Amino acid sequence: MKKTNICKIVGQDVKSSRGWFSANKYLLLRRVSQLSILGLFLLGPWFDIWIIKGNLSSSLILDTVPLTDPFVLLQSIFAGHSVATDALIGALIVLVFYLFVGGRVFCSWVCPVNIVTDSASWLRCKLGIKTSSGGVSNKTRYWLLTTIMIAAFITGSIVWELINPVSILHRGIIFGMSFGWFLIAFIFLFDALVVKRGWCSRICPMGAFYSLLGKFSILRVNAKDRKECTDCLECYIVCPESQVINPALKGKGGIVIMDGNCTNCGRCIDICEPKVFSYSSRIKRN
Repeated sequence: MKKTNICKIVGQDVKSSRGWFSANKYLLLRRVSQLSILGLFLLGPWFDIWIIKGNLSSSLILDTVPLTDPFVLLQSIFAGHSVATDALIGALIVLVFYLFVGGRVFCSWVCPVNIVTDSASWLRCKLGIKTSSGGVSNKTRYWLLTTIMIAAFITGSIVWELINPVSILHRGIIFGMSFGWFLIAFIFLFDALVVKRGWCSRICPMGAFYSLLGKFSILRVNAKDRKECTDCLECYIVCPESQVINPALKGKGGIVIMDGNCTNCGRCIDICEPKVFSYSSRIKRN
């Protein structure tokens, strides 16, 4: 008997009851967010309309408001660099924002590499490509994060930025790139053919850094109507960090997903026909 590829039927119930848009609304909003942010950066070099100057590591809005990636700033501090006041202010603004909305919101709503890895996940799922963990633990990203800070301290430079796919892709789209496309292609093929969600969920040190911020964030996903769960498992299939769901959905404790690795992507909310999941604050524990 031929096995059904469950990926091909994920979301059919919610599409039938509430329509295609309802089954994909947060996915579409994420793409609008990611492409809009990229578009704002493109306006300057392409059309000489400078709303934002810089890149995702460091930027300036309307020549007034600085924004600094706190992950880059931390590397700079470990490298022994002097830190400008504007950089500190910019990092503080970004930190406060992500402490409110969730650290890994960067991963799902801002990062351009997420489009690449989501595309790889979609292809793998639709074609029924069998992948495994490949022996790569999801703790690997934290070891890499630690290694990057040690390397910055030893070398006195922000070494990760030389090979950071997020920076390479972002700068490459704006200014053009050659070798960078090979790195992005490698990540796509790695996720599609070798390790399921291997880059974002197991290796990326930026995701590790922002997951630490996510532990303290206010905005959360909750399983407020978990009694309505039909055990279809579709939320586990679409979630990029499926291990975060179980404590809130099936645990005996609170209904709020408290794991910092939750990306607040909203896919579980989209895909759930009985509307088990929704956004709330971390205060809503029961």
